[in-house]
Amino acid sequence: MIGQLRAMWRRRSQVGMVEAYFRWTLYAIPWLPVIGGVMPVMGLTGGSPLLVVLAVGASGLNVVQGVLSLPLLNRALNRYLKLGATPRGLLLVSGVLTLAAEVALVALVAVDSIGPGHSSDGTLATVSIAVGATLTPFLMAHSLVVSKRQFLAALAAATAGLILLFGVLTGAWLGSLAVAILLVFTGLWSFVIARPTGWLLGVVRKLDAARGTEARLAVAEERLRFGRDLHDVMGRNLAVIALKSELAVQLARRERPEAVEQMVEVQRIAQESQREVREVVRGYRKADLRAELTGARSILRAAGVDCRIEGEDETRLPPEVESALGWVVREGTTNVLRHAAEVRHCVVRTLIDPHRSLLVMTMENDGVTTHRPVTTGAGSLPGSGLKGLRERLQPLGGTLASGPVRQGSYRLTVELPMAMGAVTG
Repeated sequence: MIGQLRAMWRRRSQVGMVEAYFRWTLYAIPWLPVIGGVMPVMGLTGGSPLLVVLAVGASGLNVVQGVLSLPLLNRALNRYLKLGATPRGLLLVSGVLTLAAEVALVALVAVDSIGPGHSSDGTLATVSIAVGATLTPFLMAHSLVVSKRQFLAALAAATAGLILLFGVLTGAWLGSLAVAILLVFTGLWSFVIARPTGWLLGVVRKLDAARGTEARLAVAEERLRFGRDLHDVMGRNLAVIALKSELAVQLARRERPEAVEQMVEVQRIAQESQREVREVVRGYRKADLRAELTGARSILRAAGVDCRIEGEDETRLPPEVESALGWVVREGTTNVLRHAAEVRHCVVRTLIDPHRSLLVMTMENDGVTTHRPVTTGAGSLPGSGLKGLRERLQPLGGTLASGPVRQGSYRLTVELPMAMGAVTG
């Protein structure tokens, strides 16, 4: 049973864990007044049947109120977070239960013989605490479904009405003032417990939504970057092709032999453009590995991810190796943002193993909530991105492996054979 609960807890996202913690803490709070505030009333009966009935009735109503507070506070929180409608029915039932329990407690005090061996001062203090405790669940829920001004205005009106009612009926204006102060304290206590909890959950939800937006913007920025690269390659070449084609047309109309030379040049530029576009699409266009690492760290940090770069900082690699690794970093960064919903840390390590003459790059991140299948360089990789990386590494003799390495972590590993003479410090 404990193992199942632990597994259910681990399957939650970090935002889900935070929300569950604060929600269930809030659900448990109404039971504290029931146990600590209302149950001591049972000791005031002194064996009197009437007092026992009143005390048991007040305690039972509060127990029912505690059970009802779970769905009531749940829906009240959803109403505060704008995830649902106001639980009017549950709130009405809670108000009726609260009123009935308060009547039982007031009747307990009003009975002339509260029981042998009890002082009236002790009895009044105990019942007063029970009166305040009984109000707590209803006031907590009410503070979540109305605005702050409405709640405080209702509390002020109830306090004034209570002073007048008790003062007129009993003539004890000082006692009425004490009861009113108890009501104000209970209302404010319920307010500062429930309302900040709803506010905090709202902030957490907004931060999570903002983080998701940042991740999507980072991916969009990466796509724009690719679009800019393609524009840089094609823009100039197409402009030159258009100009030379126009020149060739003019020369051909004049029957000048130079028209053939211009069309040959157009053909050469077109072929060169085709090759460059293919290089951009396939990722073979020369890339600065350090610039890619710097860009990855900047994008991940903008998305709230702590990114560390470790490894061979001063090592100069062959251009084709740097280009391949630069694309690995770019694609790996995109995958981290897309697939690791709760990522908080990412480490990129580049190491050279002189014994095996291998360069090893690993990109490891946490926050993976769903397990992706383990894949290796010898097999087919899921998704066009990783499959494309394998195709880019294959001409260099490189391999790629990816998969979960421990609970919630994912690692992308690239191995490239390196001739030690080709590596310079």
